[in-house]
Amino acid sequence: MNSDGIVRTGTLGSVANAARVLRSFTANEREWGVSDLARRLGIAKSTAHRLLATLTDEGLLEQDVETGRYRLGLAVFDLAAAVQPLDLHEAVLPPMTELRNLTGETVQVAVLDGREVVYIERLDSPHTLRLFLEVGRRNSAHCTGCGKALLAFSSPQVADRALKGWKLPRVTPHTITTEAALRADLDDTRRRGYACNRRESEVGVISFAAPIRDRSRRTVAAISVAGPAERLEPDELRFAHATMEAAAAITRRLGHPVRVSA
Repeated sequence: MNSDGIVRTGTLGSVANAARVLRSFTANEREWGVSDLARRLGIAKSTAHRLLATLTDEGLLEQDVETGRYRLGLAVFDLAAAVQPLDLHEAVLPPMTELRNLTGETVQVAVLDGREVVYIERLDSPHTLRLFLEVGRRNSAHCTGCGKALLAFSSPQVADRALKGWKLPRVTPHTITTEAALRADLDDTRRRGYACNRRESEVGVISFAAPIRDRSRRTVAAISVAGPAERLEPDELRFAHATMEAAAAITRRLGHPVRVSA
């Protein structure tokens, strides 16, 4: 390592430094600012900025437009999926299809990215009145079924980090906007085994979601069934239980045996 902290070896120094940056992001340190990362790695601030900017251009990192801090990007998720015994995208499709066919409603799978969910798979409802959603779309975690399932069933530190200082935006008149109310909702979610979005992200739309776990029992995604409230609300338990069964099926495909109670 030279005077500005850059690794110099017989290998490519730029690759080694990029790897050091990526390894700095952990479950306890999910975001870094340029100055903080430079101090941690013992490199010049300008060097840290160049590394962060390059990794962001490649999709391995992304920058929060409000705070300026950096976090892992979705390209890292794709790389992580490549080392799974079964790719998450591959694992979700058969249970998703079964759930869509069983319920006749829109089914989607999302992953958590800080305070947002990112939808990575979707199957549309065959109904004329249906939701039109896009893969790659983001939404706030506090007002979505998948988001609340991910916050509730991940490690407690995940929810604590997200909730700390979070001013919950009101999206509809039904959106939860206080930390106390959201924590109570997450407690209810854990007790039920599934999360509910009751007109909180879109007026007239509700969804039920359940967590997907990998072989290490870590919650890595959530699956939800969503549709017009008049179709889903009268039969909540049927839709919710079908969603939990689909989540359990995906979890089993990822290598973790799960049984859903009747």
